[in-house]
Amino acid sequence: MDKLTVVLGDYPHAQPLLDGDTAPEGYTVEPVEVRPVIGAYRRMIRDLEFDVCELAPVSYLMARQEGIPLTAVPVFLNRRFHHGDVQCATHSGIRVPRDLEGRRIGVRAYSVSTGVWVRGVLRDEYGVDIDTITWVVDDDDHIEGRVPANVERVTDGRSLGELLRAGEIDAALTGNAGTGRAGAPKAGWTAAAEPETAGDDGPYPLFPEAATLAVDHYLRKGIYPLHSLVAVRSELVERDPELPTKLYTAFAEAKRRHLEAHPGWSATPRLARQAQQLGADPVPYGITANEPSLNAMVRFAKDQALLDADFPSDPKSLFAAGDYPDA
Repeated sequence: MDKLTVVLGDYPHAQPLLDGDTAPEGYTVEPVEVRPVIGAYRRMIRDLEFDVCELAPVSYLMARQEGIPLTAVPVFLNRRFHHGDVQCATHSGIRVPRDLEGRRIGVRAYSVSTGVWVRGVLRDEYGVDIDTITWVVDDDDHIEGRVPANVERVTDGRSLGELLRAGEIDAALTGNAGTGRAGAPKAGWTAAAEPETAGDDGPYPLFPEAATLAVDHYLRKGIYPLHSLVAVRSELVERDPELPTKLYTAFAEAKRRHLEAHPGWSATPRLARQAQQLGADPVPYGITANEPSLNAMVRFAKDQALLDADFPSDPKSLFAAGDYPDA
């Protein structure tokens, strides 16, 4: 039996695979814990440190463009909407999306997937000229060399949350993409307290009815933002062309077993809420089921100069050859 070192985030629906209960046929799984899992992304992209690793999808696309020997299977362990991710500084005066033009917005790194999705929605849905915005970052991109001129680096060590509360940036993204973290994305980073949202006393959301707007956007366009995929060192696929199919089958079976034990996503409240919003599986696997989201991700990344104009757009070309029935 060949061994696979595997790094994933904390997903109950993937735990049976990490436990070895649904290991890919012919392989044993050696879990490697990196918390937060974002700390593993750069190690995988730059050093090919693991055999199988969850990756941010935009970072994966950029790695493929750079010829880094990684390929992926269409297993998307994490999904979420982003209308609620923009917080505005207390005295910024921002009331509608177009008010963001000409402002300074904090985001961990320009290519972080949340940033790509947020910018795409702002431009597509609300006509925001995102090129007029100064994007204030406090970390490096996993793939360097694609930062546009309207990106500014924090140099004094303060967090994006501190800058937002001080009114030195006009808005910021939340969570690991912005105000919810302190320190660089490496193992052992610390979580920062999110700025309070208390009307005139603290930062406030750009979209107070974010959940309603997000579901409406999904129902109209079928776009359900991807937040992770599973990447494999290409060398392993060359050695065993059936490995992608085996991995996909193993992940699908892990999810099935988890749901059998925890119907309705009862072990993961956030995904349970998203399942209710969608009326469907909150983490669908496969290419066909995710084609609108994959198309949008590539289009947004090209529009934001993270991918070249001639980067392949066919969703099937983004993944290793394999058998991927929707699961």
